[in-house]
Amino acid sequence: MKLDYRQTIEVDDSWDVIVVGGGPAGCTAAIGAARAGRKTLLIEATGALGGMGTNGLVPGWAPYYKDKDTPIYGGLSWKIFEENRSGQRQLGESDLDWVTIDQESLKVTYDRLVLESGAHVLFNTFMTAVVAEEDKDEAPRRVEHILISNKRGLHAVKARVYVDTTGDGDLAAWAGSPFAKGNAQGELQPASLCFALSNVDTFAYLHGDAPNHTNIHGRAYKIAKDSNYPLVKDGHLCNNLVGPGTVGFNAGHLWGADSTNPENVSAALVKGRKMARELTSALQEYYPRAFGNAHLVATAPVLGVRETRRLIGDYEITIEDYLERMKFPDEIGRNAYPVDIHTAEAEITDSINGTIHAMDRYEHYKPGESHGIPYRSLIPANLSNVLTAGRCISTDRAVNASVRVMPVAMVTGEAAGTAAGMAAENGGDVRTIDVDKLRAALKQAGAYLP
Repeated sequence: MKLDYRQTIEVDDSWDVIVVGGGPAGCTAAIGAARAGRKTLLIEATGALGGMGTNGLVPGWAPYYKDKDTPIYGGLSWKIFEENRSGQRQLGESDLDWVTIDQESLKVTYDRLVLESGAHVLFNTFMTAVVAEEDKDEAPRRVEHILISNKRGLHAVKARVYVDTTGDGDLAAWAGSPFAKGNAQGELQPASLCFALSNVDTFAYLHGDAPNHTNIHGRAYKIAKDSNYPLVKDGHLCNNLVGPGTVGFNAGHLWGADSTNPENVSAALVKGRKMARELTSALQEYYPRAFGNAHLVATAPVLGVRETRRLIGDYEITIEDYLERMKFPDEIGRNAYPVDIHTAEAEITDSINGTIHAMDRYEHYKPGESHGIPYRSLIPANLSNVLTAGRCISTDRAVNASVRVMPVAMVTGEAAGTAAGMAAENGGDVRTIDVDKLRAALKQAGAYLP
């Protein structure tokens, strides 16, 4: 049965820039647009900014180094990381590698920086539809307005420029932008549901009883082979001490989880919570000195998603670009994170036997090496007033597994927001901005653009 439902909806057209998605990329995009003097709205579906670093309970930052002591991710990315790091007394000035995230502090940092920039935030608000121009043969289409839903009901907002920081590329895809997804068979990287354990013996944890997922002969891989823990399939057990007696885990794999499919996500969340309880019991058994009395204190309210849509943009960053350490005349940042394609379901046996290492599929950069991220990779191919940032930018699958991490997302977000602010002054066409001025503005704000 179809319901013929019609409602008169007023359109709020007072905005210059609208950013959809309040994760790391969305926060820096909103700040970038607002500090350019543009009236900016940031729309977030949950009750806190920060995405995986806050709501997702990811316990550690991906590395920030260029040569083990120089950060490659500058600008707002470095500012936010440094503020979060500086509040943790156990960390030193030289700690740039898998640094612990203080999640509650990070929420407050994002709140403060976004609001101080002058951007407006709507929490608990969902984008429900995108209205774009009808198909035109001669030019890319404009997004006219988007429909959003919250406790006021259904209403519409309109801007000159939109920034898609949804992670899944929802805004651009719903507007008709082409995209790729997964490998040749459509298989996606597994998701994870992060969690935290309290009442951990910190001394034991720090002095030899920490789960080590890199040692194929270690206890983490024995857990994966233990039939008492059937949901734990491999040795994925990344963890950080996130507070006194508290350890955060980015652990366990949920294969077949597609965050563009609501039923699929719902099932993955249920399974992830069961897996967290299995992992808690396994840690109590296999690491008794540290975790014998541990308590499962929290599971993340949002699923940790590594891969869905990759929007087809004006330029696709390829693995060849990564391997050749490419430089681009329009680059808005650089990246040095390894290609990190997590274990496929068909690779489980090889993974626990140590014949496949997910982060060693491609060579790692040497100190000081990196590749550029061109502005063109932030522009969806057939849209005129939309930019993207975060893991849905235009890349091939291998490079997507490198640029998807939070430090890079904040770099692309700041660039997209700054560019959106420039385009809003120029009719909204994101292809007509002066890229040299964009790069100059980013460098002035501290971006790493050698």
